[in-house]
Amino acid sequence: MKRKQFPFVILLFSFFMHACTVNNVTIDEKIGKQFEAKSVKGTFGMFDNSRGIFTIYDLDRFKQSYSPAETFNIFNTLVAMHIGRIADENALISAKDTTGAEKTLTITEAFKASSTAHFRALARSIGKDTMKAWVDSVKYGNKMVGSAVDSCWTNGKITITPDEQLGMMKRLYFKQLPFRASVQESLKKMMVVENNSQYQLAYQFGFTQQKGKNVTWVVGWMEENMHLYPFVINFEGAQDQLKTGKELTHDILAYIGFFKGRM
Repeated sequence: MKRKQFPFVILLFSFFMHACTVNNVTIDEKIGKQFEAKSVKGTFGMFDNSRGIFTIYDLDRFKQSYSPAETFNIFNTLVAMHIGRIADENALISAKDTTGAEKTLTITEAFKASSTAHFRALARSIGKDTMKAWVDSVKYGNKMVGSAVDSCWTNGKITITPDEQLGMMKRLYFKQLPFRASVQESLKKMMVVENNSQYQLAYQFGFTQQKGKNVTWVVGWMEENMHLYPFVINFEGAQDQLKTGKELTHDILAYIGFFKGRM
């Protein structure tokens, strides 16, 4: 592990603009072994909010843009709840599944299942112009929505960098996004995967393809001993993206020292 003092120009990175003013960056090359063990290529970024230290692996990939895929469900849900398209986390959404059958889920169920059909229906209810206005307001990724509002997060129109995803996770956790605090709190609860006396782990997956390769997102945060650590993982090459994503998230966080209540 090596620590680099980047010049203040690093504030040009969106994470630093939107999340903090820090120029203390730790480049941890050993994190690469976790990706190698899964035979994938990827990047990792984490911000230690208490100590003001930013840990990264593969800075070049960290600045590249990718389709957000299902991680856009976070943004989609925030907009829909804030403008009243859905009342709360128990609101019902109906959409046709892959067999053509109508299926009704709560927004929380749809979020947990990453149901594309239900989030496409939600995006259509928001509308292209309203979605674009909020994308601009939040400065989400490249801010491109295009004409197909119900597929902009999968058709390559809107893209986002791991850097920008990390900044968004920090702003969401502290309810600093331009949505009602209650809406952000509801969304945060949807993202929780593990919650016990030692730590809280929250994240959302995203699965897409770029240049013919499977690309996987894991965006979220770890909270341990009341300290916050937003993180993002982006990798390519896995066949079973969900399984690899879960295992890689655990392996990287365990390598850093989490899951023991000591961080």
